[in-house]
Amino acid sequence: MKKLFAILAVMGVLSFGMTQTAMAQDSTATAAPAQTEQVAAADEAEAAPVVVEEGGLHKELKTKFIEGDAGFMSLVAIALVLGLAFCIERIIYLSLAEVDVKKLMAKLEGALEKGDIEGAKTICRNTRGPVASICYQGLMRVDEGLDVVERSVVSYGGVQAGYLEKGCSWITLFIAMAPSLGFLGTVIGMVMAFDQIQQAGDISPTVVAGGMKVALITTIFGLIVALILQVFYNYILSKIEAITSQMEDSSITLLDMIMKYNLKYKK
Repeated sequence: MKKLFAILAVMGVLSFGMTQTAMAQDSTATAAPAQTEQVAAADEAEAAPVVVEEGGLHKELKTKFIEGDAGFMSLVAIALVLGLAFCIERIIYLSLAEVDVKKLMAKLEGALEKGDIEGAKTICRNTRGPVASICYQGLMRVDEGLDVVERSVVSYGGVQAGYLEKGCSWITLFIAMAPSLGFLGTVIGMVMAFDQIQQAGDISPTVVAGGMKVALITTIFGLIVALILQVFYNYILSKIEAITSQMEDSSITLLDMIMKYNLKYKK
């Protein structure tokens, strides 16, 4: 709602400004028609470059992509697409794995204080994420002793950590592959430049410009792809670290709650 009100306010201000501008132009047109035509012509001349600039970046990127040798630039683009696909999949998985841990542990504590082990298990089954899964594995072995519960929680925590990091190795592969493909294009561009020098028998800039352009463009695009994927990869690592910390804290809290349960109901 706040965004909607802000947009409406901006639109109102722009409409009011346009109305005032139109009124001023009408009054100017009545006083001096020739001057109005000059102003309109000047406005059109100023507006024309803006239209060119809007599509300039996209057109320039497309042009440079074609100039950078379609073969290697296509490989760099494929590395970007596949890397982003793995990044998006991990971000969605980790977002779904996040839960309100404090609320979950509060519910489990209330159930264990009442001696309702089955109710605590039901709470864990109805909650998504690795924290609830670890707690469920611990509650499944509550009758086998605290040591067994601890070993079960630690072992299953390692399994859940593996699930969280699944696919990250592919992201690192594409991060390393993108600049490598760019550098490979650089080497091939230099070879092309030397071939042109050999054929022409001259070292003039016009002879080597094509090969040097291919070399530099492939390197630039490879580094850009690697930087983009690196940002997403670091974000994924930060989410994995946060969830892992929640798993460790909840494991310790669960062991304390089970100890209190044993002291209260298993004397």
